[in-house]
Amino acid sequence: MSLPLYRDEAARQRSAAEASPLQNVRERCERAAQAWDALAIRSERADAARIKTASDKLLAGLSENPDRDLAPTTRRDS
Repeated sequence: MSLPLYRDEAARQRSAAEASPLQNVRERCERAAQAWDALAIRSERADAARIKTASDKLLAGLSENPDRDLAPTTRRDS
């Protein structure tokens, strides 16, 4: 699932809570909104961790062989 979906669902649950005249329904919708918010936070953290891991791997690969992407030079002795 995606982060915008989590945020949208949390907002939808909050709207449902505000619109309900029943206390138990409001409480249930608020708990659901909190759960969706928690999923969004977890998703953000996972995305950040994936980006950091990919960045670390890229930087580690470059530091192991800094000339990896350079074209070989040919030397001609005349």
